[in-house]
Amino acid sequence: MGAAFFLGQFPGASRVALAQGAMPSVIRDAEIEELLREYTRPVLKAAGLAGQNVQIVILNDRAFNAFVADGRRIFVFVGALTDSTTPNQIIGVLAHESGHIAGGHLARMREQLATAQTAAIIAMILSAGAVVAGSQSRDSSMAQAAPGLVMAPQETIRRTLLAYARGQEEMADRAGVKFLTMTGQSPKGMLDTFERFANDTLFISRTMDPYLQTHPMPRERIASLQALAQESPYFNKLDSPELQARHDMMRAKLYGFTDRLDSTLRRYPTSNNSLPARYARAIAYYRFGNPREALANIDSLIASQPNNPYFYELKGQALLEGGKAREAIAPLRQAVQLSNHNALIQMLLGQALVQSGDRTLADQAIPELRVALQKEPEAAMGYRVLAMAFSQKGDQPNADLSSAQASFNEGDFKTARQLAARAQRAFPNGSPGWLKADDIVNFKPPKLSQN
Repeated sequence: MGAAFFLGQFPGASRVALAQGAMPSVIRDAEIEELLREYTRPVLKAAGLAGQNVQIVILNDRAFNAFVADGRRIFVFVGALTDSTTPNQIIGVLAHESGHIAGGHLARMREQLATAQTAAIIAMILSAGAVVAGSQSRDSSMAQAAPGLVMAPQETIRRTLLAYARGQEEMADRAGVKFLTMTGQSPKGMLDTFERFANDTLFISRTMDPYLQTHPMPRERIASLQALAQESPYFNKLDSPELQARHDMMRAKLYGFTDRLDSTLRRYPTSNNSLPARYARAIAYYRFGNPREALANIDSLIASQPNNPYFYELKGQALLEGGKAREAIAPLRQAVQLSNHNALIQMLLGQALVQSGDRTLADQAIPELRVALQKEPEAAMGYRVLAMAFSQKGDQPNADLSSAQASFNEGDFKTARQLAARAQRAFPNGSPGWLKADDIVNFKPPKLSQN
């Protein structure tokens, strides 16, 4: 997959990882991330977190789940996004998680994870079996992820999370309702979401010791939340039609990219001519080897909304992954312009330029990728493509350095140090490249204390 919508750290890795039952991959998508930023921006401002650059990380798991692990990342599962039928429902979940961050919950954990990479945090949390704010996963891959992925003492993480969770969940509920009220939004979606969550876990909770659970008993929690939510003057306020339309497009996109073709066509049959249905089918057709039908659907989408950057992005991605890198360049350039130079789309354009087979175009990729990586410094995929561009130019030191930065962002510190050391030997002592390589060579991964 390309940079526009990809799973894991580099195109192509996702399908293999999922088939083998590895830990949930990270999904990066320009359109979905922009929508989630719009969902969280007013809430974070109300919570006093506007300056913390809180990021939303999407995990490819169909459980309805979300959690926080430090002060700058909220992890949201695909299931939470697809199962939320209105924006208000997922905004409520994000408001709840913002409550954890604003309240300083997991403060000790947050300090220890402050410099950890996203991949490392996911591995630590999942290996400890401690997803903070969700139901039992319907995907067995989470249970299978633990062996080999433990990057910190499991029992320390488990105790820390359990100790905080029982006492802090209701506080996060209250904070979430407060933030929603401050921003003129309804807490009803939050209540609806947790009511369903409670119904899903009620049978399990009857047989479990409440002191071994991470959340208050469902009936107690829902009763408290319901009373609080109904006090809001905005309880019955609905989402705007424009926001609902974008939410429907997000769900269609996720279904198109993560479901089988037959599942997508059942959910969005050809008799359904709505924009979300056409979007989902276009994605599914290109993913499952029907490029003619995919491009016809994408062109129809572009005709409907000629200024939508994500339709051009999808066309470029479909062409690129169909082996037509040179043809992908024009729609991707259009997508970059219309999206105000979104970094993820710039990376996809850089990939098309590199894979075009034209040395001149490959040279053009380097400034595009460098600008994108200034905005997205943790994007391993961007560094992988940059390494290919430098390699095509015959610039092996910069190719090695870029590959080292990619491995570093993936949490493979051993490979990163090896590549950086090789690059460093080729750079003049004290040069910018030498200094960047030196930072990687001498980096020491953070360790969780066992206190």
